[in-house]
Amino acid sequence: MALVYLEDNDPWITEHEACEGLFREIMEQLRQRDRQERTSQVFASLSANVRFQLKQYTDQIGQLRKKVDEASKMRVITHDEAERRRRQVEHLQSNVFKIKQLYDARMNPAASDRPSLIKSSGSAFADGGTTGWGQDDDEDDPPLDLNVSVSDLKAQNEAIIQEQDRGLDELYQVIVRQKNIARTIHNEVDHQNEIIDDLADHMERTDERLIDGTRRIRAIDRRDRTCGYWVIIIILFISIIVVAVV
Repeated sequence: MALVYLEDNDPWITEHEACEGLFREIMEQLRQRDRQERTSQVFASLSANVRFQLKQYTDQIGQLRKKVDEASKMRVITHDEAERRRRQVEHLQSNVFKIKQLYDARMNPAASDRPSLIKSSGSAFADGGTTGWGQDDDEDDPPLDLNVSVSDLKAQNEAIIQEQDRGLDELYQVIVRQKNIARTIHNEVDHQNEIIDDLADHMERTDERLIDGTRRIRAIDRRDRTCGYWVIIIILFISIIVVAVV
């Protein structure tokens, strides 16, 4: 008898929901990016985030597909459940195409006029038929051009790579500017530290002068008191002599 996880305790479902959440986050990043100027720093930063999150999204899809195959092989889930989950994974895979279309449409406006590429091979079964799973979500997708030549595909791929290279160059410029700002801040901090060290040395010398001056004042005060005593003694001595003579 096959073992079946309870839905609330199935880690695959949790990971699937996390993958869907990442897709929504990527789409939100794309919406925010579309509101920015293409040459702005924010646009470049959001583009870099989308590329990084798309890599994460693709890796998570691969992990989900691998876990479905392992669970089906070990009979942890039923055959029908395995097929249902494979269709869910294929639906997630189709979102990769949507993300790339939206990403490339803004990076290269001319790309929106080109023929649509065939979706990933993971969206079709080995028998060449379609499953109908997630069909409602793909109704708004542009029709696929099955007559695209290899040279057209190669040219499109090269254009995408060039756009990605330009995005990386923009990101590099942003990083260089951030590095220069950090270097300037570091130099300013070093300068301020030198000023603080000079102030500390000056205060230390001032303290030493104050201590030395206080010591001298005390010595002079003691001498002044002793001198007064000697004056009184001399006056009394003279008075005694005068009285004795008289």
